Amino acid sequence: MSSVAVLTPESFAEHLSGVPEDEAYIPTYLEAFPPLPENKGAPGDKSGEPAGAWGSKIRPIKASVITQVFNVPLEERRYKDNSQFGDGGEEAKVCLDIMQRTGAHIELSLAKDQGLSIMVTGKLDSVMKARKEIVSRLQTQASATVAIPKEHHRFVIGKNGEKLQELELKTATKIAIPRPDDPSLNIRITGTKEGIEKARHEILLISAEQDKRAVERLSLEKVFHPFIAGAYNRLVQELCQETGARVSIPPPSLHKDEIVITGEKEAVALAISRIRAIYDEKKRKTTTISVEVKKSQHKYIVGPKGNSLHEIMETTGVSVEMPPLDSCSETIILRGEPDKLGPALTQVYAKAKSVMVVEVTAPAWLHRFIIGKKGQNIGRITQQLPKVHIEFTDGEERISLEGPTEEVEQAQVQIQDIIRDLLVRMDYTDVNIDQRFHRHLIGKNGANINRIKEQYKVSVWIPQEPDRSGLVRIEGDPKGVQLARRELMEMAQRMENERTKDLIVEQKFHRAIIGQKGEKIKEVRDKFPEVMINFPDPAQKSDIVQLRGPKNEVEKCAKFLAKLIADLMENSFSLSIPIFKQFHKNIIGKGGANIKKIREETTTKIDLPTENSNSEMIVITGRKNHCEAARDRILAIQRELVREHCVCVCVCVSLSSVSQVSLSLSSVSLSPVSLSLSRQEPPQENGDASPEAEFVLRKCDVITISGRTEKCELAKIALLALVPVTEDVEVSFELHRYIIGQKGSGIRKMMEEYEVNIWVPQPEQQSDVIKVTGQVANVERAKSGLLERVKELQAEQEDRALRSFKVSISVDPKFHPKIIGRKGAVISQIRKDHDVNVQFPDKGDELQDVIVISGYERNTEEARSAIELLVSTLQEMVSHDVHLDPRTHARIIGARGKAVRKTMEEFKVDIRFPQPGSEDPGRVTVTGLPESVDNAVDHLLNLEEEYVSDGRETIISIWSKPKGFVVRDAPWNDKAPDMSNAEDFPTFGAGLAPKQTSAWGPKKF
Repeated sequence: MSSVAVLTPESFAEHLSGVPEDEAYIPTYLEAFPPLPENKGAPGDKSGEPAGAWGSKIRPIKASVITQVFNVPLEERRYKDNSQFGDGGEEAKVCLDIMQRTGAHIELSLAKDQGLSIMVTGKLDSVMKARKEIVSRLQTQASATVAIPKEHHRFVIGKNGEKLQELELKTATKIAIPRPDDPSLNIRITGTKEGIEKARHEILLISAEQDKRAVERLSLEKVFHPFIAGAYNRLVQELCQETGARVSIPPPSLHKDEIVITGEKEAVALAISRIRAIYDEKKRKTTTISVEVKKSQHKYIVGPKGNSLHEIMETTGVSVEMPPLDSCSETIILRGEPDKLGPALTQVYAKAKSVMVVEVTAPAWLHRFIIGKKGQNIGRITQQLPKVHIEFTDGEERISLEGPTEEVEQAQVQIQDIIRDLLVRMDYTDVNIDQRFHRHLIGKNGANINRIKEQYKVSVWIPQEPDRSGLVRIEGDPKGVQLARRELMEMAQRMENERTKDLIVEQKFHRAIIGQKGEKIKEVRDKFPEVMINFPDPAQKSDIVQLRGPKNEVEKCAKFLAKLIADLMENSFSLSIPIFKQFHKNIIGKGGANIKKIREETTTKIDLPTENSNSEMIVITGRKNHCEAARDRILAIQRELVREHCVCVCVCVSLSSVSQVSLSLSSVSLSPVSLSLSRQEPPQENGDASPEAEFVLRKCDVITISGRTEKCELAKIALLALVPVTEDVEVSFELHRYIIGQKGSGIRKMMEEYEVNIWVPQPEQQSDVIKVTGQVANVERAKSGLLERVKELQAEQEDRALRSFKVSISVDPKFHPKIIGRKGAVISQIRKDHDVNVQFPDKGDELQDVIVISGYERNTEEARSAIELLVSTLQEMVSHDVHLDPRTHARIIGARGKAVRKTMEEFKVDIRFPQPGSEDPGRVTVTGLPESVDNAVDHLLNLEEEYVSDGRETIISIWSKPKGFVVRDAPWNDKAPDMSNAEDFPTFGAGLAPKQTSAWGPKKF
């Protein structure tokens, strides 16, 4: 139901008490006169749903599947971008998610007024859940509160919450009830305005039933409720004000005859007598007439937000009963006194005929030509006739025109002229072509289809792959349509005779077949011009080469490529031979003479490593016998160059050092010398070579050096210098884990830094000996670094011991929040100043008064003294309760507590205001030193007196001099309206041009 805002002295005083600033504040018009919920149940309400579609009591039904239809007006749509409406729109995605979650079937459609029409089908439980989710996710949500006694909350919840769940499903809202330990009386309702109104009505009924006051239920025929409520609900509001009773009339969308009156017994009895008097009078004096009006015209009779129905009721006293939107009935019933029915009927017909709807027949394929490029044709009409709404329906041969009669007729003539002109100079034809040929018709980047369009001046529509349709439509000049059709059919015929063949070719041969810059494959394509050869992308690592074209040509091309691949495979044999790096230049020869000669005589490809490479391998590629011949030639050159003496020198090394020697061989530069290392894995312990393994000289401990005598001696000296040594370092077992570090990071860092191997004994051995292995110089540096690390760790242990000193202090728990301070400011400062850690007791601890301070002994003592000093100051503080008018609390607090914080900082006190719903809402507690508390209390009392005085003067001024009440942004403060402006004074039934599509003028919010 709609309501009007009534300003009383009490409500205005309450408004003044909620001023957010501590200085003078001028409210806006909407703050002073907040709009109350509009009428949700009348026909034409912005929810647009049929009476009883959501709020009606669920009746037992026989069918297992039900269907519900309801509307979401444009102003309540959460997503208003119509360009995204459809499969890709947000609304469609939301509905798909809801269908998957609830199992219900949902259909969306866009009405002419840009509202959403939603049809939900499924089982009753699924439909109710889906409807609730649709409302919460597709419709903008509002919220309201309703206050009922705390003891009545449990009746709203019901047994196991069943009543609350039923109420939420029934009204499609979310109802939040305060917890039992919360003193608040307010129940918050979130949902659409109509749903909120229904939920509020039901909650108040539940509360009224439990209330000790009188509750009466009058069962009066639903058709007489509008006479009791009056136009815009003014009559029932006056009745409530005069009698003091609360009258709850079910909204029109709720099919209930019951009117509930609650309040004092005398007030209820008076209200009942007044209501019965109205009912008896209207039942005795009124009669009805029925008229048939087209269903499409009903919304014009209802008007925006049902205002037209209220207007008829106000001017004639006649109630207009509209059939539900989901009903096929076109009968409208007028109920009222006989002499008033005539004028009311005249108004109904006038509103119904203010807008007409006409349909123009036009082939569906012509629609886009009628609209024109970028909407030019239709835009020209809408600019001339802005009040006409033109709608094209996809797939249907009709165009709907809606608007004032005279303008609709003009638009109809213009559109019919466009249609006749297009039919004379336009034609179309459909060609059925197998869908697998569509992409070839289009061509690469649309080359083929664009050429046909430009050449014949036609439009070609090829269906998308998901449509699985072979129908291709050609539209345009009749002659061009026939020529384009003939060419498309010829292309399809050629493709019917085509064949596709796949050749398996190893990817490594693809580049050889293609050639440098595609030269070789170009020769193949020139030889077989009708065959398309497609190589896979290198990233796909595919061996399939595809051939497509006429059958005979594809076979010839496949045989040619097979022979080419066989030759490539035969010539792809490869040999790798190691040649001393210093001999590579001799094999190449002066100016490449040697290598060029070998390549020509053996017809092979010979690749040598680059000069900067460490590789000694020369790769020979070609036929097998040719590769072997080239290999023999190259080895013969090396034998001639190498004249060496082979000397064997035994270098005996510790088994644990073999790996170090082998790793260092690469650093010995004694060419041409060949080094041969015989290795045998030493005994293993926990995956590492044990340093205690007994050394036994065996053949595996001998390194053989081959080469010239003088070079071998130099190599022996160099190798002996690389033999690693092992040293023991004494480190306390307790420090081993700190040296190793987290996940071995510490020990790895030392080994990388000093280039040694450090062996730490296993924890179960509890040994203090750490072994360091490496070159002598590196081992010495590593030992020094290890001992330095030990000194650091010992110093850290001593420091930790000093910092672990703890002292406890007993402080009354009531002082703990003060010691901690706002957001921990006080205790953080103490920790920072004294470099200590202060630990307060947890909630579950037995000793709630013990605070533990840890750190250096001196620092902890200083921190304890600081806390004791703070506690002694807090103990001197006193608390004083002062009673302040609750209306002044908001101004004393100020915006976001700015004013009260300023007061607290000025007087060095703490001020606490009561919580909402407190038993004593005026009690304010001030805490601090006695003198500061007295000064602060005096200041608060002065503020209270000042604010109360201001409030009284303002109230007196308002009620004695209405012009003295000042609000900002009021309608009368705007400039005088321009009567020639179509937005300020719209013509009835039209809107603004060209953006406004509604026939009711600019939107009202």
